[in-house]
Amino acid sequence: MTTAAENLYKAQHLHEMEGKKWAVYNPKNKERIDLPIIYGFNNGGSSGFYSAVLLAEDGTELGGHACSHECYMENDLGILEGSREDRHEGFRKHYPDGYQMAFIIKDNVNNHKGLDAAYQKNQIKDKRKEEAKNL
Repeated sequence: MTTAAENLYKAQHLHEMEGKKWAVYNPKNKERIDLPIIYGFNNGGSSGFYSAVLLAEDGTELGGHACSHECYMENDLGILEGSREDRHEGFRKHYPDGYQMAFIIKDNVNNHKGLDAAYQKNQIKDKRKEEAKNL
């Protein structure tokens, strides 16, 4: 059960984030469709302790965060413009020619084609790492 204080904090957070767009880093002024995507998504959990994950289009995991509610994930992961500059330093190292951010809510995680493609690439990378370790 949530408390009145938790509800107030959530409402204030949602008001503060209202209207913010997903961040885009585009130093070469490419067409947006040509920029790779860094997906943030709710990877599940339980009430008060959800797992937020960042996965690049190429399958590289770029971070994660524990959140009490899905509504905090976009800000905490650096998905929104002006949020988490510390995370964007790493994103720019991974994609120096630019990237765009996207957030996938938990209800859409299992049927999002772009996220699924990134996940499949991630699994191939993990398998190769495991195989290399066993050589």
